[in-house]
Amino acid sequence: MRFGGREIYFAWLLHRLSGVAIILFLFLHVVDTSLVGFGPGAYDTFVAIYRFPPFRVLEVALVAAVLYHGINGVRIILVDFVENTNQVQRQLWWLVWLVFLVMFLPAAFVMLRPVIGAMRS
Repeated sequence: MRFGGREIYFAWLLHRLSGVAIILFLFLHVVDTSLVGFGPGAYDTFVAIYRFPPFRVLEVALVAAVLYHGINGVRIILVDFVENTNQVQRQLWWLVWLVFLVMFLPAAFVMLRPVIGAMRS
């Protein structure tokens, strides 16, 4: 019985990497939110760096990580709880990517529009 080979390895690897990226963001979010205790000036100064274009790109990467992690998580649930899904793991992997692209590309376009507009000016 063949379970998809490389696709399943990359699904496993990307699931872990996206999970680590999400945890790192949550840590940063807790740190920046805790700055409110030092006054609005400290918080506003730190949060102002999020308005720079490189951070907008990182926000898009965060959206990609959350989307991929969630959609691939649904694939994992299907494989764990639905009979005979081991035989279609490769197809499920490509379905994950299809759903990811359909959801991510419009979101990335909307999120990056201000950055692209700033680059033209």
